Amino acid sequence: MSITSERMVVGAGRTPVEVFTLTCAAGLTARIMTCGATLMSLVAPDRRGALTDVLLGFERVESYLEPHPYFGSLIGRYANRIAWGRFTLDGQVYSLPCNDGPHHLHGGPAGFHRALWRPEPADGPAGPELTLRYLSPDGEGGYPGALTVVVRYTLSDSGALRIDYEAETDRPTIVNLTSHPYFNLAGGGDVLGHELFLAADAFLPVDETLIPTGELRSVAGTPMDFTSPMPIGARLGADEAQLRQAGGGYDHCYVLRSRGDLAALSARLVEPLSGRALEVYTTRPGLQLYTGNALDGSLRGKGGQRYGRHAGVCLEAQHFPDAPNRPHFPSPVLRPGERYRHTTVYRLGVVDAENRAR
Repeated sequence: MSITSERMVVGAGRTPVEVFTLTCAAGLTARIMTCGATLMSLVAPDRRGALTDVLLGFERVESYLEPHPYFGSLIGRYANRIAWGRFTLDGQVYSLPCNDGPHHLHGGPAGFHRALWRPEPADGPAGPELTLRYLSPDGEGGYPGALTVVVRYTLSDSGALRIDYEAETDRPTIVNLTSHPYFNLAGGGDVLGHELFLAADAFLPVDETLIPTGELRSVAGTPMDFTSPMPIGARLGADEAQLRQAGGGYDHCYVLRSRGDLAALSARLVEPLSGRALEVYTTRPGLQLYTGNALDGSLRGKGGQRYGRHAGVCLEAQHFPDAPNRPHFPSPVLRPGERYRHTTVYRLGVVDAENRAR
């Protein structure tokens, strides 16, 4: 196992960036940059040992400094949407910039995906690890409180990428952190043939602007049901309002059975031809399934690929969207003296031709 780094100054603003490469005995390699605490690549073997980068993104660091759909970004202060860019905390109304139609998305245009993080690389007991720190000042992005954030990426010899999140505040605030990698376990094409299992019996229905209605609805008998492994594209042709509203695919938060138990499987994604398999474990209550519905081929990514609709799938562990405005959702409020903690593990492996893990 090892960790190496490269320093560079990029972009018109001459932004100082470091890129760290983590390698483990299981054959995985991860590249992480300090701008946006971005997971740039994750290289994994298939059932024959052939290596492929299983994340959408760019080859050039400079491309991550331009607007893009959060490829591998660290998202905060609040992942997902907050309706109308407003929430009330302790009787005070806070206004946030709206960057997704009439709503606030992923911390706004200057969220954590644009921040420069301070790195601390180390050879940890489980494998190479990179700790990234950021101090978000009081009022940044419209959020109250100075927020101290620590994110640690660990690439273990067991074949897992573990992400640990911590945060503390000096004033009551809201926090919802996640990572936003787009997975394609084949390394190209679309993900409609990837087989997905979600350990979730309910999801959050959304309105036409993708804000949760507040209902927790059973997946049973609907195209939202992945409680048995199913190709992602198997039900996209269904006449289902939820799929139409999300742009012809999935952009929904699922209510996980795991209830914060990191040992419980939350999701499993399998690409049958390569045999690559991805398992997700998390302490968060929700998992946002997004199938790259807004990708339109205008972005040229790794290897010159043009990323079209459904070129990747996101499995984002998080609090529920718009939870600050939904008192019956799990609370995202963080107060002085408390510590926000959250862990998500992406475990990569292979299956044989009959989809048996090995």
